[in-house]
Amino acid sequence: MHKNLVVADALVIEVNSNNEPIILENSAILVQDGIIKEIGPTIELRRKYQTVPEIGGNGMVGMPGFINAHHHVGLTPFQLGARDQPLELWFAERVKMRDLCPRLDTLFSAFEMISSGVTTVQHLQSRAPGNLPSVLDRANKIIGAYCEVGMRASYSFALRDQNRMIYESDEKFIELLPSQLRSDASKYLRSFSLSLDEQLEVFNILKSKYEPNDLIEVQLAPANLHWLSDRALETTAKIAEQTGAKLHMHLLETPYQAEYAKRRTGGSAVKFINSLGLLGPQMTIGHGVWMTDDDIALMSNQGACLCHNCSSNLRLKSGITDINSFLNKNVPIALGIDEAGINDDRDMLQEMRLALTLHRPAGHQKPFPSAAQIFKMATENGALTTPFSDSIGKLKTGMSADIVLFDWKDITWPYQDKDIPLLEVFLRRARRSSVKTVIIGGEIVYKNGRFVKVNHKNILDQIHQDLSRKDTPEELNRRDTSKNILSTVEKFYQGWLEK
Repeated sequence: MHKNLVVADALVIEVNSNNEPIILENSAILVQDGIIKEIGPTIELRRKYQTVPEIGGNGMVGMPGFINAHHHVGLTPFQLGARDQPLELWFAERVKMRDLCPRLDTLFSAFEMISSGVTTVQHLQSRAPGNLPSVLDRANKIIGAYCEVGMRASYSFALRDQNRMIYESDEKFIELLPSQLRSDASKYLRSFSLSLDEQLEVFNILKSKYEPNDLIEVQLAPANLHWLSDRALETTAKIAEQTGAKLHMHLLETPYQAEYAKRRTGGSAVKFINSLGLLGPQMTIGHGVWMTDDDIALMSNQGACLCHNCSSNLRLKSGITDINSFLNKNVPIALGIDEAGINDDRDMLQEMRLALTLHRPAGHQKPFPSAAQIFKMATENGALTTPFSDSIGKLKTGMSADIVLFDWKDITWPYQDKDIPLLEVFLRRARRSSVKTVIIGGEIVYKNGRFVKVNHKNILDQIHQDLSRKDTPEELNRRDTSKNILSTVEKFYQGWLEK
């Protein structure tokens, strides 16, 4: 039986239904075998558990670990050669991304997330070329990397069976290309042509394999309306009902996706997926930038969640999700950093601060999210989007011991007026340097700037050495393919919204 006493000057336990933080001062948490067993005044728990080792102490503030509810890759597309473009053009830009070992790639972003207080990630694997064994091998390496660093992960293989490059069939896209480009473009698209049945087999194999692992869950990610046939959507709904699997779906990220939905369904994408049985408490909609008031009301009525990807939407010119409208309808909102945050990294402290700042509309009486509401998005609401929803996102007895300790002096130095509430100070002033200890499932995985389970420097050196090599013939070919198809993709969308 393994026990620790986590001690802090203040513990942010949760945010209540009135959007008020519950904060316990001079308190401690008894952790036993990865579970929170008791919370109480430090002086009482010290007296009661005199021989139990302590973590933290004076000057620390403890919080639930953050949840990055929408994540794809390790090194960012920008790092790997893809410039920021409007989303639909960015799909073509990403073709040129360089190859990197999935283990190293995953560890890189895990380092960034953990060092900013993220303890759980919703990993949506969307770039998985090859046949079933190779796709499965890639998934196992990604999940294995999270296990190696000690991070909690909900893994989703993103299902897609059509329209891989534009909002039209692959065959139509190839026809639009100059004849000399068709062969290379066809080859690239075929590399991602795992059948729907094979994709679902990947889900079943992974779910069975990792069922006993306390830190790993497997769920489904129907990629987006334009990427999925009606059969794929209906099959996903059926499997979710049969297995109880959580769902995470990109939807209405751009005005072009809203227009596609109108052309395909005659109306609303949200109403359409609801008609197929996909919309409910098990569903998280990623992005949702271009939802109407009726869409938001329907999400609220069905109990679905929204994942707000604030910095990603800004970088890709997708628009700004009106989260105040979702808050007004009591839709639970989580936060996702997506493929890269505002500083081309995975820093949840920055992401929370950006969301807090961006959604303050002009006008004294206009509603805006409070610091506590943003904090709840990064904790409890993020948990709702994963299969871990009952065990993470709060510091409460019986829940998993996913705890982050922050150095309050580091946050407030050289001065901070004491009248400003704790969470407001935290969201405005906390930086990575403030993160002193990260505990996941009762285990310390990060302490005083050092990753406990893996050699951080060695992994970065390996990444540098691998990517310092010359481009492979395959990578060179993809660079050319990306450059050559971009104009066709641009032309396809010209005037598209006015048709």
